[in-house]
Amino acid sequence: MLSTSFSERANRSQHSFVVNELGKEIVSGLYPSGSLLPGDAELVEKFDVSRTVLREAMKTLTAKGMIVPKARIGTRITERANWNLFDADVLVWHIETGVDVTFLKHLTDMRFAIEPFAARLASQRASKDEIEGLYAHAEAMSKADSDESFALADLKFHLALHAASGNPFMLSVGNLIEAALVTSFKMSSPYGETGRHVATANKHRLIVEAIERKDGEAASAAMEQVITDGFERISNKLL
Repeated sequence: MLSTSFSERANRSQHSFVVNELGKEIVSGLYPSGSLLPGDAELVEKFDVSRTVLREAMKTLTAKGMIVPKARIGTRITERANWNLFDADVLVWHIETGVDVTFLKHLTDMRFAIEPFAARLASQRASKDEIEGLYAHAEAMSKADSDESFALADLKFHLALHAASGNPFMLSVGNLIEAALVTSFKMSSPYGETGRHVATANKHRLIVEAIERKDGEAASAAMEQVITDGFERISNKLL
């Protein structure tokens, strides 16, 4: 019984390893969209796993929309448009292989589509405790002593705002893209630039003040400004 349990854990570990390695190789472009993966025999040897483990790993990548197995042809890499970017693994692979301005622009577009309206909803629905929590996160941003602590406070602010919208779908979206958000916040962190650091924290505070006085228009506009400023800082760093 113990040996069976150990074997199952080993297979799961090997499965995760193969999925992670192949996933990163596909995202990095080592295997471009439209190309075929190496055959099973080559991959079994490369990763030193059984055909059973490899087969299960292929099923996982297929479910993520990244590959399509074809009988008598092989396993083909799908177009990036088919990949599930809400999948935590796929997002992390993009981040680990290096994000670029295009990836972050797409993330910013989605934030524009969601977060200003979340702020507007929060102005109608946020409780007193939620508003106090948002103020606390903005204050933590102003007192941050590193890029990492600033990004963490920034992330907590935005996830708390999604929750304060009173819409569970908003919070779910924020949780789904958490890895991408924290990477974006680290890259846009103004820590080390005293004036900009304070100004960025204050702009987040303006969102909360608008929510507190139930001014949805102002809350939405303030959120749009925060998103715009963050993307501009990232663009200036990468370009």
